[in-house]
Amino acid sequence: MPELPEVETIRKTLKNLVLNKKIEKVKVYWPKIIKQPDDVEEFKHILSGQTIRDIKRKGKFLLFQLDDYYLVSHLRMEGKYSVNKPIEPVKKHTHIVFYFEDGDELRYNDVRKFGTMHVYPIGEELNEKPLNQLGPDPFEDAFTFDYFYSKLKKTDRTIKAALLDQSILAGLGNIYVDETLFKAGIHPLKRSSKLTKKEIKAIQEAAIYTLAGAVKLGGTTIRSYVNGQGQMGMFQQELFVYGQENKPCKTCGKPIVKMKVGGRGTHICPTCQKN
Repeated sequence: MPELPEVETIRKTLKNLVLNKKIEKVKVYWPKIIKQPDDVEEFKHILSGQTIRDIKRKGKFLLFQLDDYYLVSHLRMEGKYSVNKPIEPVKKHTHIVFYFEDGDELRYNDVRKFGTMHVYPIGEELNEKPLNQLGPDPFEDAFTFDYFYSKLKKTDRTIKAALLDQSILAGLGNIYVDETLFKAGIHPLKRSSKLTKKEIKAIQEAAIYTLAGAVKLGGTTIRSYVNGQGQMGMFQQELFVYGQENKPCKTCGKPIVKMKVGGRGTHICPTCQKN
């Protein structure tokens, strides 16, 4: 699943490719992706004639700012955008096509069909699902130590589960939670409520540092993630624990171990992250 750095990379790429393009029409081949409005014909109608004025991000969500609306897009497991010319063949699993007046096409491709799209009038997008259920992402001013400390102290879940909770912290998924906890020296099974102020501060700083580094390198290529121009992220070369099972820890040299935490595959260095 694309996480915050991948979505941020896609945002930047798409902004360079589709900003100020006017949507002439929209075709929807898999209506279940459209969650709001519940009428697909209305979805197509209200977007036709709108111009893309900006592309923003909240956690793992892309926010296409149009003249009068926000199109809120979640890529989920396999969602991808590409900008194409009409002569280019439409790939299998292309479910939505936005046709621009200049002839270009923005195509949404999703093998598993798990992605979602919501459209709201500007000013309402943050008050409705799904964005109203998100906590701050690590780059927002609202992600203060006091906020983070308060949230973690109120839950007895493992720190891994808490960091995956998008209502606490938006944008982190399995890859960057594992990397964050390694850099902070925290075992993923530690209970959030038992963490010290020093440990919580270390996690906060590690999350920001890890995500900033991943954004700089264009995200992590795991399986099929590519950005809006088909380019792969390079942060996988910087991973310390995720996907490094049985390889030597870059810090201590001991083997990285894979375990299950809350049903999620989790990578740790047992020496650097003691429980």
